[in-house]
Amino acid sequence: MSVVTSRRRAVGSALFVLAVTASACSGGAPAAAVIDGPEAHALVAAGATLVDVRTPAEWQGGHLDGAVLIPVQELEQRLQEIARDRPVVVYCASGTRSARAAATLRAAGYDVRDLGGMSRWGG
Repeated sequence: MSVVTSRRRAVGSALFVLAVTASACSGGAPAAAVIDGPEAHALVAAGATLVDVRTPAEWQGGHLDGAVLIPVQELEQRLQEIARDRPVVVYCASGTRSARAAATLRAAGYDVRDLGGMSRWGG
């Protein structure tokens, strides 16, 4: 066996282990779809709920039109404020909190998409 073949097998095995571990850590549930600005615009235009999961101070500094503010740390206690009969698009400043919020919403049975950082919304 050549060195290249051996390395390819090692890398392939490592990727498999990472995939299995990630699946086990997430309970096997698929992650929420990460979307771009145009897709987020289309979903919101079609009736999706746009949720800003940043802090109230960040919200006051500017937010996307039509969004509702539910800080990620309050999300589990405020799920009843989000309609279950339509998709939900979440965003934050960089994507970390929106990923966490998307996982929470998905686990609660919502159809959720993750825009990530609000800069991805575009104009």
